[in-house]
Amino acid sequence: MLESNKIFTKVFLWMFIGLAITFGVGYYVSNNEIMFLNVFGKCYYFLIIAELVVVIVLSARIRRMSSMTAKIMFCLYSFLTGLTFSSIFLLYNLMSIIYVFGITALIFLIFALIGYFTKIDLTKIGVYLFMIILAILICEIINIFVKSATFDFALVVICLIVFIIYIAYDIQVIKRNLFAIDSEDNLAIYGALQLYLDFINIFIRLIRLFGRSRD
Repeated sequence: MLESNKIFTKVFLWMFIGLAITFGVGYYVSNNEIMFLNVFGKCYYFLIIAELVVVIVLSARIRRMSSMTAKIMFCLYSFLTGLTFSSIFLLYNLMSIIYVFGITALIFLIFALIGYFTKIDLTKIGVYLFMIILAILICEIINIFVKSATFDFALVVICLIVFIIYIAYDIQVIKRNLFAIDSEDNLAIYGALQLYLDFINIFIRLIRLFGRSRD
């Protein structure tokens, strides 16, 4: 069993690095018209596929990777996400983005503490959370054709709640070392990836609910 406090220091460090890369790249690209047009032109679908491939490979093979490879792939995923994230900086007011980021960070902190200190075993609900996420994805695909604003709002709220719960769940799983990864660095990267995804998904839903569009 790896020491949880030492692991969490590395987990949060890498999570911060990932978020810094994503938001930094997103902001930079949004202010570079040529790069932005390239990202959302011919490259867009390639980037989406590349994101999926990187996160799937990183999640599935991290136990066999060297720590350096895991770190590079995590940074690469954060970079690719930042490219597609640049649209947020064009759609929403910068102060609104900062405001929502602060709210997301506060929510993350609260539920991370709940996950760390609660005596309730949250690890048993992982399969149910995953099933809800799959159901939401199916509903979002259906709503592309239905185009119901009310349905879309309900999906955003439900998804927001699920990923907030996921924070506490992932923290508890990391604390108990249930990822079954022997390498301390690789466990830290994998834990950082899970929490990074929770943070990004919560931010996206909150910005859709409370973000102010640019004038």
